[in-house]
Amino acid sequence: MGRLSPALLLPLLAVAALAAGPLVAGTFYVQLLTKIMILVVFAMSLDLLVGCAGLVSLGHAAYFGVAAYALAALSPQYEAANLWLTLPAAMAVSALAALVIGFLVLRTSGVYFIMATLAFAQMLYAFFAESGVIGGSDGVYIYSKPEALLPGGLKPFDLERTTDFYYVALAAMAGVYVLLRTILHSLFGRVLVGIRDNEQRMRSLGFQTFRYKLAAFVISGALAGLAGYLSAAQFGFVNPELLNWHRSGEVLMMVILGGMGSLYGAALGAFVLVLVEDVLGGLTTHWLLPMGIFIIAAVFLLPEGIAGLWRSGLGRRRRPAAPDPVEVATDAAAVEEAAADA
Repeated sequence: MGRLSPALLLPLLAVAALAAGPLVAGTFYVQLLTKIMILVVFAMSLDLLVGCAGLVSLGHAAYFGVAAYALAALSPQYEAANLWLTLPAAMAVSALAALVIGFLVLRTSGVYFIMATLAFAQMLYAFFAESGVIGGSDGVYIYSKPEALLPGGLKPFDLERTTDFYYVALAAMAGVYVLLRTILHSLFGRVLVGIRDNEQRMRSLGFQTFRYKLAAFVISGALAGLAGYLSAAQFGFVNPELLNWHRSGEVLMMVILGGMGSLYGAALGAFVLVLVEDVLGGLTTHWLLPMGIFIIAAVFLLPEGIAGLWRSGLGRRRRPAAPDPVEVATDAAAVEEAAADA
């Protein structure tokens, strides 16, 4: 049996270690790890755009925050909302926002695309901060976490219990990883890689690249909404800062630090960034300065991110050459043509 690739080995080891977390860690660290796993979902959703489709978005927090506000709007005051109703609804709202915004911003490229995503996110931020909707700039509290009620009053888990919420976040993180890995190994994912490497050639082969990018944009927005929903449920508070550009910059930094184009790299970036921030915050109130030095050093010393360091150290063998975009596109075109003939 061959050696497992890092894309499989590292996630399996991480999930196994995290599953034992509540058995050995105190309440504070369980809550911290829950927060990190939610941010891993957020980072992986952005990596689908940045690392796989080549779409650098600086407004990804919009979908994170919109889902959080959706939970706040759908939660009865002083009562628990239904998880099975509010979670799909929040993700649908995020997906709809991504569909509308993506339909407009994907007509631009390069720095114009980055600025367009930032502009739309800031417009949503201003709307929630200044319009007075759902608490205005002061935000709003969610007093009870959603309930996972089944017919007959059965409750498979209780999000009010720290350990139960932890395992829900772990399941969400693992599920999103499997989903995105499956997508990226499908024809759709191969086309996205081809678009990232050479969009003009993909167009010349007959692919409607706009539709592929828009589909990726919507999937990414929906998964960011999942992270936003879980974050709002964990902390019980929603305010406009969830949509601010600082949040978008933070998650983009996680993706870059971990290594763009590898889902486990995005996960590593989220874990490292939050843990370093927590350690530095406990050492000094001026933690932003050493944090900045750490990020600069990481960019210079790890040009491929932490994931690149892992790949180079595992087995000490040369990294296989990336598939030629033209070959990828040709194979994908052949598959589509065969499917159409069938």
